[in-house]
Amino acid sequence: MSRFFFNDRQQLVNDAIEGMVLSAPHGNLVRLDIDPAIRVVARADWDKSRVAVISGGGSGHEPAHAGFVGRGMLTAAVCGDLFASPSVDAVLNAIVAVTGDRGCLLVVKNYTGDRLNFGLAAERARAYGLKVEMVIVADDIALPDNKQPRGIAGTALVHKVAGYAAEHGWNLSEVRDIARQACDNLYSLGLAMQTCNLPGSDEEATRIKPGHAELGLGIHGEPGASLIETQNSKQIIDTLIKPLREQAGEGEYAVLINNLGGVSALEMALLTKELAHSDLAPQIRYLIGPAPLVSALDMKGFSLSLLRLNDTLEAALNDSVETVGWQKPVALAPLRTVKHHKIQHSVEATASDNPQVGELVSAAVQALIAQENRLNALDAKVGDGDTGSTFAEGARDIGSLLKEKRLALDNAGTLLQQIGDRLATVMGGSSGVLMSIFFTAAGQAVQDGQPLPESLLKGLAQMKQYGGADLGDRTLIDALQPALEALRDGDLHAAREAAQKGADATARMQTAGAGRSSYVNRENLEGVTDPGAVAVAEVFAALAKS
Repeated sequence: MSRFFFNDRQQLVNDAIEGMVLSAPHGNLVRLDIDPAIRVVARADWDKSRVAVISGGGSGHEPAHAGFVGRGMLTAAVCGDLFASPSVDAVLNAIVAVTGDRGCLLVVKNYTGDRLNFGLAAERARAYGLKVEMVIVADDIALPDNKQPRGIAGTALVHKVAGYAAEHGWNLSEVRDIARQACDNLYSLGLAMQTCNLPGSDEEATRIKPGHAELGLGIHGEPGASLIETQNSKQIIDTLIKPLREQAGEGEYAVLINNLGGVSALEMALLTKELAHSDLAPQIRYLIGPAPLVSALDMKGFSLSLLRLNDTLEAALNDSVETVGWQKPVALAPLRTVKHHKIQHSVEATASDNPQVGELVSAAVQALIAQENRLNALDAKVGDGDTGSTFAEGARDIGSLLKEKRLALDNAGTLLQQIGDRLATVMGGSSGVLMSIFFTAAGQAVQDGQPLPESLLKGLAQMKQYGGADLGDRTLIDALQPALEALRDGDLHAAREAAQKGADATARMQTAGAGRSSYVNRENLEGVTDPGAVAVAEVFAALAKS
């Protein structure tokens, strides 16, 4: 099955262009209404008083190229079908539509289809009396012996430089020359863990083996120069940096960190950190990205593009623009940190003895430890199978404190808060936090002078508020709330009966309103008692016996 969202494969590019134009944040884009097969996105504010800068190519590289149309960058972008060059007619119509007396510059990636179609369109445009120049971007260093290096992500930097010159009123020769200067000082190299998939294709790309990355693959999924057996972020950055430094040589650079489409923002941030600590770091003046600028559909990879700077190129990169896709350069500087004292919450508790309370604590602890396997088995049917272990872990810790005589047994408020403090530390997942909230809030209520039963209900109320569950949601609350209400109105024996009745009722609840069980279908819940509710019932049963 296809890995892409789309309605009509034949209209995919047209639909995507419409969505991009509609959502352009500056409201400055239009699609030229010429022919459905001619897809040209242009500046809405263009008046032909300056040199026009036009680029384009196959779609699937978004935001390139239409995402760079706007003040300070491209005048127009000609969009082909996925990974296919736009037609000669499409390019010609774009040139004629936006070019005035000052002429236009075509910025073309070094692929045969793009060179031929843009080149022929330029010749035809000249026959109309228009002044047209063309620069070819060939920034890929993956195959150093290739006489025709590909144009990849560095193309966006050429768009920026040429657009700057045109926006500031330079003549056509000057715009062409500064764009060529950018091309001559531009070096790019990329890699990917997975190549791209095509919308509508039922075959998933599996060329690259798990645990490997392909170095120097093309932005249309063309095989790369070599395979490397690592996915380690530092090693991968070092692998890219070495040939880039060798090719680029000395100087200060702006480095574009380009997401090829399928890398998470988290990973791109990590790769940026590795770059900032690499051997190239002393030469990096600006970072551009990390972001998708010239992507390759859903390719799980990224590329680095180095532009050697001079005063003019630096000014061009930093000049403001109004586009969808450009990323403002950021000067590379050391990580900024602010010293702050660590806050560690702990309950100040003075150990004290109370044999009766000690017996109750011991009974609860032993009950939870004894039920570990049973609760895990129940949870395996409706959750992730660890409820018993989670409660037992908390119980063992409290049991150790009891054995070591470190609990404030003769001070109910402090004891409850002490238990809450420990459970937040030793119990995993949400259960530990919820039980900590329960005991902490109950302990505070006791210290505020409320009776113990009312304090426990206060703790329950806080647990419900933060946890979001209530009676009937098939959680431990279905046993705990009736037990605490019975304890307030009666004794431990009444609380035990209420807890057991509440736990048994969960087996008849066909839906869960909270917790992992809420993701389980009703057939799997039917007849299975909630493990948290069972834990509560067993604790109250043990307390009633002691």
